[in-house]
Amino acid sequence: MRRSAWRYGMIAAAAATVLSVGAAAPPAPTGPPPAAPPAKVPVAVGHGGAVASVDADASAAGIEVLRRGGNAVDAAVAVAAALGVTEPYSAGLGGGGYLVHYDARTRTVSTLDGRETAPASAGADLLTEHGAPLPFEEAMTSGRAVGTPGTPATWAAALDAWGTRPLRELLAPAERLARDGFTVDATYRAQTAANEARFRDFPASAALFLPGGRLPEVGTVVRNPDLARTYALLAEQGAGALYRGPLARDIVRTVRTPPVRAGAARVVRPGDLTERDLAAYRTVRRAPTETAYRGLRVLGMPPSSSGGTTVGEALNILETTDLSAATERQYLHRFIEASRIAFADRGRWVGDPAFAPVPVRGLLSQRYADSRACLIRDDAVLRSPLAAGDPRNPVPCATGGAVVPPTYEGDSTTHLTVADRWGNVVAYTLTIESTGGSGITVPGRGFLLNNELTDFSFVPANPAVPDPNLPGPGKRPRSSISPTIVLDRQGRPVVALGSPGGATIVTTVLQTLTGFLDRGLPLVDAIAAPRASQRDRTATELEPAFWDGPSRPALEALGHTFRRSPEIGAATGVQLLPDGRWLAAAETVRRGGGSAMVVRPDR
Repeated sequence: MRRSAWRYGMIAAAAATVLSVGAAAPPAPTGPPPAAPPAKVPVAVGHGGAVASVDADASAAGIEVLRRGGNAVDAAVAVAAALGVTEPYSAGLGGGGYLVHYDARTRTVSTLDGRETAPASAGADLLTEHGAPLPFEEAMTSGRAVGTPGTPATWAAALDAWGTRPLRELLAPAERLARDGFTVDATYRAQTAANEARFRDFPASAALFLPGGRLPEVGTVVRNPDLARTYALLAEQGAGALYRGPLARDIVRTVRTPPVRAGAARVVRPGDLTERDLAAYRTVRRAPTETAYRGLRVLGMPPSSSGGTTVGEALNILETTDLSAATERQYLHRFIEASRIAFADRGRWVGDPAFAPVPVRGLLSQRYADSRACLIRDDAVLRSPLAAGDPRNPVPCATGGAVVPPTYEGDSTTHLTVADRWGNVVAYTLTIESTGGSGITVPGRGFLLNNELTDFSFVPANPAVPDPNLPGPGKRPRSSISPTIVLDRQGRPVVALGSPGGATIVTTVLQTLTGFLDRGLPLVDAIAAPRASQRDRTATELEPAFWDGPSRPALEALGHTFRRSPEIGAATGVQLLPDGRWLAAAETVRRGGGSAMVVRPDR
């Protein structure tokens, strides 16, 4: 009989080194520990297809599908489902995401918008109280922050359009992983510790992530039988089981009556999600953004994500600079200033296109980029917040536009990149927003709910300027997710990549692309290179290698201001080599390193 965490609190550890999370009390026999996870390797080269993700178990799930004849979409769904087990604070059934697909037969790129949506009852005041914006922590950890999940619908839509295998087959590796368990690493433990206070206030979250009332130790094995049963339900009934029926009712009840620990001091506001909101959810298939850069075609995610337009505008601004010949200081200066300008325009113009027109064509025009690029000087620094331009009527070097201060965006998410033997490619970024999402687990179901609605502007960023990112009924909040596929002139894939990291996703993808395409770095080195992130803020964030390096003093002398950041992004990518082999690449260090695999590795 399935445990109801509405009635039960924490459960005891199943064994000294094997923790059974979310299981019935008393725990069922755990059986032998699962096999050790595959070793994490940041780069792999070979034939038959490739997978790159942050997690070795997840990458292995994708490789298993490819070996059995599945294509890139099939494998991407299997990887994503496995990440819902091993990366539950970054992605899962309770979240959403964006998928970019390359079809090798037609040499075309398509996208799926699986972003979460606000309830039909949501108004512009969703994230305010008495006219004032809610404190972010209170908004994040609440039912009010939860949008209708889009992840299961994205899997179904992708498989319907391009897949070859049934969902039940693709969920099998993740169901097995949830049932048999996975090994805790340092990143999982650290992320659990960062959320410990929140999780303790929700009995279902405490039972799931703090089994026996303790943080899981590195090297122990955790199991999630509730999630295994949820995957089994979806395998039997399809993705629609999350949007109608008992599971949908459980989600709605959790949002509308958050199951908070008795005596908790935390203010947890209920949300207004309904079963009708869930039943009405649809993914949207959209034409990709496209930017010409160095003779290549860079295709990305259109609004409701700002990723494609912001990466594309910045690339267009950099198009006229020979970055390959630039010194590191010159390169960083240009990269930072192009990012600053593109983010200023993003804040003013990009939102859900169903609610306000987004001038995508203008934002991506070279004419507009040139009108903005002339603001950049080699002997001075632009100041943030920067006035936005008007892509509908470009005026060279205009400085009198509206100033729209940047808004906060969480830094979680996970990204996977897959290619198959036929040459199809998927770049897919999925998320539950902040690390740990809302902190609220659906009792008995084994997954966290998102806090994606905090990606809306709580109040207008500038009351004198229209804000395209205010909440609204059924509206998708603006995202920075930037899955990107680069094609050559003949329409063949060159590289595909993406990253987690909230608003730093845009700068991570931009810097990785320019490192690979302009600076001549191998893909794994472009991913591993130290990062800077400027998002129209006073200070540019720098990772330690830049902070402690020679370029920072030189850039500070120019007028740049910096803030140290321990880690920015965690990218993965795949590259088609000239001889037809695939190269998969992932992080070497960030988030404990990523996992790159190919079906038939070179010997």
